[in-house]
Amino acid sequence: MQHLNTLSAQMAREGIRRLLVIAGDEAWSGQQAQRLRETLLGDWLWVGETTEGLHCAPAALTTLLGREFTHAVLDARRGFDVAAFAALSGTLKPGSWLVLLTPPLHAWPQQPDADSVRWCDSAEPVPTPRFVDYFCRTLQQNDDALIWRQGDSLSLPVITSRPVWHAATGAPEREQAEILDDLLAMSAGVMTVTAPRGRGKSALAGMLVARLKGEAIVTAPSRGSVEVLERYAGEMTFMAPDRLLQRITDNPASLADWLIVDEAAAIPGPLLHALVSAFRKVLLTTTVEGYEGTGQGFMLKFCARFSPLTHRRLHTPLRWDAGCPLETFVSDLLLFDEKTVLATPTGTGCIQSLNQDDWLEDTRLPGALYRLLASAHYRTSPLDLRRMMDAAGQHFWVTKTTTDILAGLWLVEEGGLSPELSQAVWAGFRRPRGNLVAQSLAAHGGSPLAATLRGLRVSRIAVHPFRQREGLGLALIRHVHAHTTGCDYLSVSFGYTAELWRFWQRCGFQLVRLGSHREASSGCFTAMALLPLTAAGQALASHEQQRLARDLPGLDEWKTLRLPLAESSANSAINDDDWLELSGFAFAHRPLSASRGALMRVLQCSDLPLSGLRLTLIDKLADHEIASQLGLLGRKAVLAMLRQETASALVRLDGERATKMKEWVQQLQFF
Repeated sequence: MQHLNTLSAQMAREGIRRLLVIAGDEAWSGQQAQRLRETLLGDWLWVGETTEGLHCAPAALTTLLGREFTHAVLDARRGFDVAAFAALSGTLKPGSWLVLLTPPLHAWPQQPDADSVRWCDSAEPVPTPRFVDYFCRTLQQNDDALIWRQGDSLSLPVITSRPVWHAATGAPEREQAEILDDLLAMSAGVMTVTAPRGRGKSALAGMLVARLKGEAIVTAPSRGSVEVLERYAGEMTFMAPDRLLQRITDNPASLADWLIVDEAAAIPGPLLHALVSAFRKVLLTTTVEGYEGTGQGFMLKFCARFSPLTHRRLHTPLRWDAGCPLETFVSDLLLFDEKTVLATPTGTGCIQSLNQDDWLEDTRLPGALYRLLASAHYRTSPLDLRRMMDAAGQHFWVTKTTTDILAGLWLVEEGGLSPELSQAVWAGFRRPRGNLVAQSLAAHGGSPLAATLRGLRVSRIAVHPFRQREGLGLALIRHVHAHTTGCDYLSVSFGYTAELWRFWQRCGFQLVRLGSHREASSGCFTAMALLPLTAAGQALASHEQQRLARDLPGLDEWKTLRLPLAESSANSAINDDDWLELSGFAFAHRPLSASRGALMRVLQCSDLPLSGLRLTLIDKLADHEIASQLGLLGRKAVLAMLRQETASALVRLDGERATKMKEWVQQLQFF
């Protein structure tokens, strides 16, 4: 143990950090971790279930980004949060150990992983044998990582000395100085600075604040994450993103000259866009090869909307030395290297399928697919890598040359629910995990049996950024359409833009659902579309499209967009589909957003006051305004009143039918 002190001191001189894996049963590995904490001086941040000392839960680790620690433990004995593992590595100072606690390596592949419930759409944890195999192979191939197995003594290898590392002095390094000069000379516009962890992005932002003559406002996902920035800035004005947006709304004339956003990609897109649009000069810094799901996709998806925009990149690590063993291991494990999508692939590709067991044989092709998908979707994170390897019902197709991937497609099995469960989902009594589109078709669509059909949902599709506009994505969809059996439809859920919809329409998809609010991550309304593969799939798509067209006049959020739907010429009389929808809303838990079209038709034909429904749908008042006018106590009371008014309207239309529908709907919760 004492030799670790000597090695840690050497690592500090050399500017590096290392990984130590302690593999054994819980009691033994916990004891060894405690011995390390007593032997090596440091902060010893513990990430896991413990509540002793300096600790945090894995999910809360992103709030510590921007801070620095000496030594840390990540407890992966019951579940391995790889995003937390990567983020934790970015907080450690030179001379530090990242201690990873795991089950015995021989038993680990069969052990359920508690973290899997976040990404595998299963109510219970599942084993993750492919990822464990991949992790162990990566570990064995890394000469700088240490493994301490139960039953063995800790053996320190002979480690070759590295040159003495010279820490950053606090003055701008060459890359930083060049970017600072450009920022200080910028008259207007947006500059984005991207880099892996430890390259001095936050320090650069702080240096800018310190040198500016005018006022700057700094914002970030959390106050704690700007610790490094503040160290270089000295005095600064920090405002949380939501508070800054409120200030922009209330008094836009009082804004500062500059907006500086640290870790910009971790802020929801619509909020970030609103903030950036309000300032004349903006600096965005964000991490690539990162943990929140960032990277090249942030540039392609978010920053492309701003003009003029300047993109600069920091390459040289400042908080540790180049080639740091810990950074190298994390980058190798989580495929953070983006070089494969920065070069132009050549040649004509052929389409082939991949399966999850390919990870056990040769990781190059599935790894290249993951990198391509991550480059195109800036919210892709290490959780997607885990899902890709070990979640059930995943299918993959690639277009590849002999050396490169040109395009990739990731599909997920959905549907196949029992009729009883599908009807319970339709009524709002049940929400089982997974089945994004299949459940939405039942929960928000017009068919209680929609989720009994089987579908393949497009989870990700990407074409190499230098080979786009060649029809490669369209060819992939058509190939899967021609070679898929046992499914009723292909589906896709996406943030609606005219350009995206044109692509899906060319692929043959039919629009079947429109969301009622903008998604936080994309700033767009959600749309869902189906590409039927069977007669049952076509019947479902046609029914949902007709329903959508009939309800279109009431979808106020979509009136400014040109949709490929002609408003239905059907009259406003209450038909059988409306009776089904209204009964689900009145007598069960169908959401108001799904029932809006039918409820509007009730208001047109009913002679009842229906004051709550009229205030909601005609006057478009908020729940708290309705509650105030009608003397109700909050949102739940308002919704209960809307359901009761709908029930009264159905009784007035046909009391006997309303009674039968109520009995049928309420029985759906019992199965």
